Amino acid sequence: MADSEFLFNMDHGYLEGLCRGFRSGILTQGDYLNLVQCETLEDLKLHLQSTDYGTFLQNEPSPLQVATIDDKLREKLVIEFQHLRNHSLAPLSQFMDYITYSYMIDNIILLITGTLHQRAISELLPKCHPLGSFEQMASISIASTPAELYNAVLVDTPLAPFFVECISEQDMDEMNIELIRNTLYKAYLESFYNFCQNIGGATAEVMGQILSFEADRRCFIITINSFGTELSKDDRAKLYPRCGKLYPDGLVKLAKADDYDQVQNVAQYYGEYRNIFDNVGNGPSEKTLEDRFFEHEVKLNVLAFQQQFHFGVFYSWLKLKEQESRNVVWIAECIAQRNRGKIDNYVPIF
Repeated sequence: MADSEFLFNMDHGYLEGLCRGFRSGILTQGDYLNLVQCETLEDLKLHLQSTDYGTFLQNEPSPLQVATIDDKLREKLVIEFQHLRNHSLAPLSQFMDYITYSYMIDNIILLITGTLHQRAISELLPKCHPLGSFEQMASISIASTPAELYNAVLVDTPLAPFFVECISEQDMDEMNIELIRNTLYKAYLESFYNFCQNIGGATAEVMGQILSFEADRRCFIITINSFGTELSKDDRAKLYPRCGKLYPDGLVKLAKADDYDQVQNVAQYYGEYRNIFDNVGNGPSEKTLEDRFFEHEVKLNVLAFQQQFHFGVFYSWLKLKEQESRNVVWIAECIAQRNRGKIDNYVPIF
């Protein structure tokens, strides 16, 4: 154990320390209490200047827009992530590449959707998430038909293995776009999970917990969203990632579910998921299922920092910062719309 820790610090110790430094700059509950008391977006900007965000909004003209805040939060996060990625060595560099694959999937789905609706790819590229960009984006933008786009994805992107395994050229025309997304995510999560398990040690333990939850969350959401649609139970079951705690018995039960109550009954067999479903409400001051999932995700990502010498901190830091960005944008929206009744409906991190 001592040798592995020593070797970890040789290659990855500096970046892990840097990542933990980034983590220490995450907004505290005290910061949120100050943010929700802001009367205008300019007040919000002034308070953020006193945090690790510093002067990231100083060059933005007044009146400040919520969309501008959202863009700048993402831009700052992307710069920090890319700095870590650019200085990483294998296998950390491969791990961080895996993190970007989920954003690549969303970007590819956006491009496929635009192509199917005869939208110019050049219009869609600015809407793509920068963490999901890749060198061959330009070649994909040349594709004008689903078949050309499929071939471009197979040849020019890191997602090629996921496409080959689960999607054919004919599917680009026939399959529902969300089916393509969920099929790709299934292959991606299973591959990422196996990659982390092969690394072993604390990375396998921490990321095993996080990715198992992510897989199970997708299974629950896919099942609930399928009710009232034409998606058959057999096709639905094919979309379930098989790397979570629900696999295999829970997935068999989910595949047979016909309504929300039956999904909730499946969750009763798993302590952490039982707590999530039992605390869901539809009232204005109650948390939705999505909120509860976000809260549990935050909990797992915070716990990742309790251990050292593993790659999970890089994943967890990114996810915590994304949740923080959602919180800040939510508060900014409530301030801009003068809807202070819901301003406290953010997901606290610390």
